[in-house]
Formats: sequence, structure tokens, C-alpha cells
Amino acid sequence: MSSDSLVNNSEEQSLQHEEAAGLKAQWQIFLVALAFFTRIPIPADTPYSPQRLNQANRYFGAVGLIVGLISAAVYLTALIVLPPAIAVALAMISSLLITGAFHEDGLADVFDGFGGGWQPEQKLAIMKDSRIGTYGACALVMALGLKWLALSSAAEVDVWLPAQFFIIGHTLSRICAASLIFSYPYVRADQQSKVKPLANQQSLHDLWVLIATGLIILLILPLESACMLTAILLLTRFLCGKWFNQQLGGYTGDCLGAAQQICEIAGYMTLLALL
Repeated sequence: MSSDSLVNNSEEQSLQHEEAAGLKAQWQIFLVALAFFTRIPIPADTPYSPQRLNQANRYFGAVGLIVGLISAAVYLTALIVLPPAIAVALAMISSLLITGAFHEDGLADVFDGFGGGWQPEQKLAIMKDSRIGTYGACALVMALGLKWLALSSAAEVDVWLPAQFFIIGHTLSRICAASLIFSYPYVRADQQSKVKPLANQQSLHDLWVLIATGLIILLILPLESACMLTAILLLTRFLCGKWFNQQLGGYTGDCLGAAQQICEIAGYMTLLALL
């Protein structure tokens, strides 16, 4: 074998090794995102660091897709023996169990903080309180009620529609919420305060991966419906970001959870209106 062939083979093996290492790293980053957003177990030896958590935000939409697929599967399975409205409720319960009500907790904290505080420091302090107040309780009841009504109404048109809604809603709402990291600054009560781990930095590459995930999901819909849904979600994202910025000067992890819930509801309502 010639020396040129040996060099070429060595270079090819090196490239394959780098690609394999890169794919392994991306898989591990995806697992970090899965563990952060859900109760789905991942291998105990998965490496974790704040940097990997920041990189994991690119896969938040993919995690939403998994939650949506599981919710859709629960709905379709329950539909075999139960009425659509009950099947919708069971699917919603499954999503709460899968995520540990992670986003719903953020929604309640945001409404408690924004409703009960006057200054940003007061709002942040209230949001850190583990107890739920009147504003948060009302927000949770209304949010869950609106979801159930929208999905049940869709089932009256076609019993298969809620499954599609779950997949689209869970995926796109997480993309909208995660993309706020790119546009607004992260805030907290003080530099010494202990807060939950949070992806608070987003590169342009991370953002494009998020957007690509959303574009793939939008292929499920007719072009006109996809464009309308995109427009409504972008508007909802803009309003959420402006609201958080006015109230706090940026976002917190709870704000991202609230944005996910609000965008999910907006998505369901839009899809229902398009029927």
C-alpha cells in the first residue's frame, strides 16, 4: 500500500471518529434536555454541565415532540373504550405526569408574582415562593380548562384531531418559549440568590435548530393553516416577551414556562378556529 493511501485512510478514520464523537455529544445534550424537561429516565452516566444545559435548549422542541407523541398515544388508546372528552383529560394528565407539571408551575408563579408584586424585586421574590396564591390558582384553572375545551371541541369535529393538536401544540409552544432566551436578558433577584438550573444562553446555531424542528412539524398542516398558526404563535411570543420585559426587565425560568403554556393554548385555539 502506498504512503498516499495510508494518509488518506488515516484522514478518513479521523473524520469518522470526529463525526461519531460529535453525534455522541449531541445525543448526550439531547438527553440533558430530556431530563431537564421531563421525568423520563436517562442513563446515569450522561455528562452534565451548565454549558451542556445551555446547548440543550436547541432540543427543547424535540422534547416537546416526545411529550406530544406520548400524549397523543394516551389519547388514542383511551379513545378505544372511553368518550373523547375523557380521553383528552387522560392525555392531559399524562403530559402533567411526564413533565412533572414543570411549565404549569412556571405559569402559576408568573401570575402570582406579576399580580402580587409592585417592583421587580418583589415579583421575583413572590415567584420564588413555593406556595401558590390566588392569581396562580386562577391561571392554572383557566389554562387547563381552556386546553380541555379546545381539544374536546376539536374531537367533536373529528376524533383524530386532538392527537394532531397534542403533537403540534407541545412542540411549537416549547420552541416559542425557548426562543425567548435568544431575544431577552435573563434576570434574577440578586447575584447570590440560589435558583434552579436554567438554560439562559442561546447561540444563533441553537436558534436555527429550534426553528428547523418547528418547520418539520408545520409540514403536518396545509400551507394556509401553517402560515396562520405561525403568525399567531409569533405574535403570542412577541407579546409574552414584551410583557416579561416590562414586568422584570427580562425573563426567568418561570417566564419561559408561562410562555410555553400561553403559546400552547394559543396554538390550540388557532387550530380550532381553522377547522
